[in-house]
Amino acid sequence: MSESYSLIVPMTAHLLLLFLMAEAPDVEARLDQQVRGYVDRQQFSGSVLVARDGKVLLKKGYGLANAEWDIANTPATKFRLGSITKQFTAMAVLQLEQQGKLAVNDPACKYVENCPAAWQPITIHHLLTHTSGIPNFTSFPDYVLTMHEPSPPKDTLKRVRDKPLVFDPGTKWQYSNSGYVLLGYIIEKVAGMPYADFLKKNIFDPLGMKDTGYERWMDVLPHRAAGYERGPGGLRNARYLDMTIPHAAGALYSTVEDLYTWDRALYTEKLLPRAAMARYFTPFKERYAYGWAVSKFEGMDTVQHGGGINGFSTYIIRVPARNLVVVVLDNVLPAETGKLANDLLKTAGAPAKAQ
Repeated sequence: MSESYSLIVPMTAHLLLLFLMAEAPDVEARLDQQVRGYVDRQQFSGSVLVARDGKVLLKKGYGLANAEWDIANTPATKFRLGSITKQFTAMAVLQLEQQGKLAVNDPACKYVENCPAAWQPITIHHLLTHTSGIPNFTSFPDYVLTMHEPSPPKDTLKRVRDKPLVFDPGTKWQYSNSGYVLLGYIIEKVAGMPYADFLKKNIFDPLGMKDTGYERWMDVLPHRAAGYERGPGGLRNARYLDMTIPHAAGALYSTVEDLYTWDRALYTEKLLPRAAMARYFTPFKERYAYGWAVSKFEGMDTVQHGGGINGFSTYIIRVPARNLVVVVLDNVLPAETGKLANDLLKTAGAPAKAQ
C-alpha cells in the first residue's frame, strides 16, 4: 500500500503541474483576446491586470499613453483613478479611528466650523456610505464652467453648505462627491497634515506603492498617461480639470501594478485590524460600504468600484473568496471599463462546477 501511494502522489503532482502549465497560457490568451476586442471597437485604451490566487494571469498595456509622442501604455503607466480614490479615503478615515482621533459615528459638524444647521444630523458614517443627503456638486449645472479654477475642499464645500439636503441623513442613498470632499477636509483637520501626506505616510509608503499619489499638474510625473476624448475628428486632449477640486473624492493616480499591491494588502492586517477591515467592506444602503460597492456577479460575491474623471475611466473588482482581482485603467473616453472588467472577471473566475 505504501509503495502504491508513493507512485500515485508524484504522478498526480506531475499531471497537476502539466495542467497548470497548459492552463496559464490559455487563460492569458483568452483574457488578452477579450481586451483586444474592446481595443478594436475603440472601447478601451489603457492597462489591465488580472490575478487569481496570488498569480498574475494578465498584465499588459494597450493603446497610447501619449498620442502626441506615440508612447505606448504599459503596466507601469500612471492613470488618474477618479472615484477609486474613495476607497483610499475611507481607509484613511478608519485608520484615524484606530488612532483614536475620530469615530465614524461622530457628527461631521464636530470637525466643521460654522457647520450648517441642516448638516447637524450627518455622521462620518453617512458621508462614507453616500447617505448624507448633501447634494453632489459635480452634478451642478455650472460645474463644467468652473473645472479650470482651483478649489480646495474649504472652497468646494462653500458651494454646497447652503443648499438643502436631498433627503434626511441615513434614510436614502445618493452618490455624492461632496460628501467625500468633506471627508478629505475632516481627515486634514484631524490628522494635522494634508490629505495627500496622510495617505502617503499611512498607506502608500507602508505598502511600497511608489507609483501612487495625489496628482498635481505642476509635478513632473514619470510615465503619466495623458487623458483623451474621442470625437468625430479623432482624439483630442481632455478638458482641463484643476486637481484641487476632486481631492479625496477622486484626485489620486496609480498603476495596475500598485493597485494589485493594494489588493494583496487588503487580505492582511497591514493597514487595519481584522474587525475594522470587516466594517470597511460591510454594506449599508444600496449595497454600498465604505468606498466600495458590494455586489454579486456570476455567482461570485464581489467588492468593486469604478471611476470617471476628465480623460480617464477606471474599474477595480475583487472577489475575496476566490482571491481574484481585475484592474482596468483607461485614458481615452468614452470607454467601457466596467463591462470589460466584468468580462475579464467571468473568464478568470468562472464558478466551479457543483460537486
